[in-house]
Amino acid sequence: MQEQYRTVARAGVHETEINRSRFICALAPVATEEEAQEFVAGVRKDHPTATHNCFAYVIGADASVQKASDDGEPGGTAGAPMLQMLMRREVRYTAAVVTRYYGGVKLGAGGLIRAYGGVVGEALDAVGTLTRQRFRLATVTVDHQRAGRLENDLRATGRVVRDVRYAEAVTIEIGLPDSEVPAFRAWLADTTAGTAELELGGEAFA
Repeated sequence: MQEQYRTVARAGVHETEINRSRFICALAPVATEEEAQEFVAGVRKDHPTATHNCFAYVIGADASVQKASDDGEPGGTAGAPMLQMLMRREVRYTAAVVTRYYGGVKLGAGGLIRAYGGVVGEALDAVGTLTRQRFRLATVTVDHQRAGRLENDLRATGRVVRDVRYAEAVTIEIGLPDSEVPAFRAWLADTTAGTAELELGGEAFA
């Protein structure tokens, strides 16, 4: 299972001109294939007079979903090189749409492949990427007397504190790499004199 994955830091647009054709690459982080398709549809709506709106997207930390479309360009000259660039840069949960406004000069198959792949690479450089780490969700339950100090200690040691809820007891939801669970359990028992409970939950990326 993937311990981490890279994705785009934010949505963004990058434009370049090649032989009088405008190539506009829109990138966005997407959580699901449905989100990716909505993003593609939104870009097409923004550029209804464009010659082509080609797309590629990769969903899943393990890149389990990969889709691409040439949108009328010669087969394999647009969507495929866009997808290859996303895969080569190892970005996941990312959708790319390249809008082309034809400028009157034919680029040929090789020129198109370089143009579509290249503008995605340039857009990734412009927008930037970030790495998300896989965590085990865990809930710590502790009494009110110790909760404030424990929360401070958790943050001071670099733990990902996701939520804090106050009721009869205080529950603190955190994220832990799987490999650190045994050491954290021991640290928690030592820090709270054995009064805190640790319950492990599912997994998430953060």
